[in-house]
Amino acid sequence: MHAKDILIDGYGRIQEEVHAAVGGLDPDDLNARPTAETNSVAWLVWHLTRVQDDHMADAFGLDQVWLSQDWEKRFGLDLPRRDTGYGHSAAKVAKVRVTDGDLLTGYYDAVHAQTLQALRGVTAAGLERVVDERWDPPVTLGVRLVSVLSDDLQHVGQAAYVRGLLQSAAA
Repeated sequence: MHAKDILIDGYGRIQEEVHAAVGGLDPDDLNARPTAETNSVAWLVWHLTRVQDDHMADAFGLDQVWLSQDWEKRFGLDLPRRDTGYGHSAAKVAKVRVTDGDLLTGYYDAVHAQTLQALRGVTAAGLERVVDERWDPPVTLGVRLVSVLSDDLQHVGQAAYVRGLLQSAAA
């Protein structure tokens, strides 16, 4: 098995978990926050998707799906165009509201498709390419891909946890 196949499998698991976390939730549950200082399922899935979109586009020299496919306009959020949610305050988290889970999963699926296309072209040597020199040591493509994978899996796990809290409270 090649490294790119492992990465493709890992990113596929994110997609599965995004659909599991979002599927069947109504707008109230998508946007519910267990406390005023915590994140909603909608924010968590939007954020993990924005991070993947932003980082993959940067690493592979692609356009962000958020902008190139008009997802920014479809979401209609009162946030800067390139906002990924990094460092959001509770007030900014509250601005990420969706009325339909299909919007979240549709955006994730579009980002996932671009991610898979990029990953299919990855070579072992390509994983060593430096994509960010602002760090010491500089970040290679391989490190960036694993970093995004890890971050996204953590956030989708958080979304699943919030979903479980909401379903438990409703039972």
